Amino acid sequence: MSFAYLDHNAGTGLAEGVLDTMLPYLKQQQGNPSSSHRFGRYTHAAIDHARQQVADLVNVEIDQIIFTSGGTESNNQAISGVSQLFDSGRVLIGSTEHPAVLEPAKRLQQQGFEVLFLPVNADGLINIEIFETLLTGDTRMVSVMWANNETGVVQNIAQLTEMTKARDIVFHCDAVQAAGKLDIDFQAAGIQMMSLSAHKFGGPKGIGALIVDKKLDWPAYVLGGGQEHEKRSGTENVAAIVGFGAAAEKAKQQLTHYQQHCRELRDLLEIRLRVIPGVTIFAQSTERLPNTVFFSLQGFDSDTLLMSLDRKGFSVSSGSACGTGRQIPSHVLKAMGVDDMTALGAVRVSVALENTKEQIEQLAVVIEKEASRFNHLINR
Repeated sequence: MSFAYLDHNAGTGLAEGVLDTMLPYLKQQQGNPSSSHRFGRYTHAAIDHARQQVADLVNVEIDQIIFTSGGTESNNQAISGVSQLFDSGRVLIGSTEHPAVLEPAKRLQQQGFEVLFLPVNADGLINIEIFETLLTGDTRMVSVMWANNETGVVQNIAQLTEMTKARDIVFHCDAVQAAGKLDIDFQAAGIQMMSLSAHKFGGPKGIGALIVDKKLDWPAYVLGGGQEHEKRSGTENVAAIVGFGAAAEKAKQQLTHYQQHCRELRDLLEIRLRVIPGVTIFAQSTERLPNTVFFSLQGFDSDTLLMSLDRKGFSVSSGSACGTGRQIPSHVLKAMGVDDMTALGAVRVSVALENTKEQIEQLAVVIEKEASRFNHLINR
């Protein structure tokens, strides 16, 4: 049996050439970047080069990049900084954000901040009219993701920042799912902070970045030896950083090809899904990531369909999370007004360059057979 990995929004393999770039820093190039001898200077230079590669991916300068352990840490560093700069105030958070934003926002609530969760429409887009009314004189931060990890919905970040810039409100954007898949321009977007994670576009796991506007003096997150512009101390993970840089450069080079290929596969799957009775495709009428399809099959909970697909060689993911032994509907779909039964059946397919039309055709056939089998059972 052949296997098709179709869960690239959860994590990708290393892009071509990335491992080879990393290996010297796991073996012979063992110098600490803070050391002044030749080995230290060599690894320090490697970090500087990677910093430039990441900067080029999202159009920033190298001194705006703080390397972190990934998107979750970057989001926490951004959100938690509010309580170090202010004693109180309002914080606006997208209702469809990743838990790495929602959970630190809830902590701000516990610390006395007024945290409001921005409503979205049926397509998952922030309600602009309501957003503007919530911007008050004591609003400290807005955090809205560039692209949603479940639905792939792309927010109009520039439209939102037009309203926050005039009020001098810090705008943080979780771009973990967008970087490497969309053309990201930090400067043009008008944001002040942005989170990235390497393993979403061909880099190693455990490395990411927080991008900070040069005019913004955000508080240090980890104290110690003063690494990462004195914002996140600790000896750098040189091999991972080098891999991050190599993946960023590769992603930038192949972005157009990536988008064309993935969009073709996404559209092919959706064409096949639309003719299957009981299928709902979420947010299909708005701009989404080119590689993401999020759908529900009537009569199936997502775990049942996932396991069936897995047995047949297709690795996809669920739009729901499991907690304390029970299935919970996706908070993203709930925010979009989707009913519990439909949300509990949500399945995400996320493709990449390695995937083929043949795999998508085969996946569609299997889903169609599962739907037919279910309809046969209930009509007996």
